[in-house]
Amino acid sequence: MISKLLERLRGQKDDPGGVDEHLIALSAATLLLEVAWADHDIAEGELDSIRTALTGQFGLSADEADEVISESRDRHEESVGMHPFTRTLVEAFDEQQRFDLLTHLWRLAYSDMTIDRFEEHTIRRIAELLYVSHARFIEAKQLARDEIPD
Repeated sequence: MISKLLERLRGQKDDPGGVDEHLIALSAATLLLEVAWADHDIAEGELDSIRTALTGQFGLSADEADEVISESRDRHEESVGMHPFTRTLVEAFDEQQRFDLLTHLWRLAYSDMTIDRFEEHTIRRIAELLYVSHARFIEAKQLARDEIPD
C-alpha cells in the first residue's frame, strides 16, 4: 500500500488537481506513524491513537487503518522522508486542517503519557513542513496536553 501511495504522490506532479481524499488520509497516516516511530518504541496506546485518528478524522475504515499501519511498519526501513506527504497535505488542507492534524500528532505523542524529545523534534519538523506557526505549534501541544485525564 505504501509503495502505491508513493507512486500516486510522485504522479501528482503531473496532475496537481488529482489529489484525492484517500491519498490525503494516507499522507496524514504516514506522518502519524513517523511520530510513533520517533522514540523507537511503539506502545499499544500509540497504535490506538493512530487508529482513532485514521478512522475518525481521516475517514478510513478500521481495516484500512490496520492495513496502513501494518504496511507502514513493514516499509519503514525504505522511508523516503516526510516531504512528499507534507506537500500533499499543504496543497490539500487549509490552515485549520493542518492545525487539527498537528493536534492529532500531539495526542499521539501524549498517548503513552510521556513526550520523548525525538517525538517533539519530529512533530516540530512536521509543523514546519506544514507551514504551521510556532504559536499554533504550542497551542496544539497545550490542547493535547489538556485532554490528558488526571
